[in-house]
Amino acid sequence: MKRCLDFMQNKSSSSKSPSSSVVNAFLAITLGSSFALTAVAAEIPTDPVQVIHGDMRRHIADKAQLRVLAEGFQWAEGPVVEAKTGDVLFSDVPANKVHRYSSKSGLSLYLAPSGYTGLWPERNPGQGANGLIFNQKGELVLAQHGDRCLAVLKAEAPKPNYQCLAQRFAEKLLNSPNDVVQAKDGSYYFTDPPYGLSEGDKSPEKQQPVNGVYRLAPNGEVTLLVSDLTRPNGLAFSPDGQFLYVANSDPAAAKWWRYPVLADGKLGSGTLWYDATSLTSSEAGLPDGLKVKKDGTVIATGPGGLWFWNSSGQLLGRVKTGVASANVALSKDERILYITASQYLLEIKLKF
Repeated sequence: MKRCLDFMQNKSSSSKSPSSSVVNAFLAITLGSSFALTAVAAEIPTDPVQVIHGDMRRHIADKAQLRVLAEGFQWAEGPVVEAKTGDVLFSDVPANKVHRYSSKSGLSLYLAPSGYTGLWPERNPGQGANGLIFNQKGELVLAQHGDRCLAVLKAEAPKPNYQCLAQRFAEKLLNSPNDVVQAKDGSYYFTDPPYGLSEGDKSPEKQQPVNGVYRLAPNGEVTLLVSDLTRPNGLAFSPDGQFLYVANSDPAAAKWWRYPVLADGKLGSGTLWYDATSLTSSEAGLPDGLKVKKDGTVIATGPGGLWFWNSSGQLLGRVKTGVASANVALSKDERILYITASQYLLEIKLKF
């Protein structure tokens, strides 16, 4: 750990920013397990939009600009827009906090702790929540690294109170729930890589033999759906709920997959959506969080920044962010895309 941090710091002092291969190795190994280093500062691009297919211009203007809303975080993640206020909630995972950003009043601390409340203290790095969603009841649901739990917020004050929805599968503790979505039938689908464990897959605290994608049914039953991804991470449903997209944040297999959702809630065989492995040595970032617009457009974080595809899998374009990007959220009218990218909360205007 110390050698890795020293190397990153030496790189950043001798050049404008560390190489993408160094950043991605850090993301995959050190950042994934301990988030010990504040994200390396880099300049946000002034001309970030890359058009690959003409339909990209239906979603974003050629000259659209990234705007920094807040900065100074260790690793910003999991943005979600609160429907009643339009505020953006997002995690700072290593800081064990959730922040709120309001266009009217700016930044404020919302939850602390967010994902580690003291459970399982043995060799626990104490990371907070990662992915966030509002469920069908309007409650905040958090994928909690430190407590190894999928949880729902029950009270904000005087300190956060969480109810654990799922913490075990086959009588063994989950690794560290990472991202979560809710299906129309009320069930939750979530990923469980080992990023919240001090030594990842090698941690003596790791009880699950795989890094899985799971379903939590309304009756409380947890089912393992996908067991062959090395680092399942972000996930999102298609607008009709017939497909589930899953990102795999492994620099050796930096891919997005699409799975059909079966009538019983399980998943059919996955098909490869896109493979960006060849770019992980040259561009910072890995497949991570993603969202799907109402028209089926997929927007995902990955090497270099953001990736846009239409519902048929045609790559439309990219938005370069200058730093490794973690996740995205859409405003209710889909006119603003919020981005958590290393130490930043960013926004960029979209076309509706």
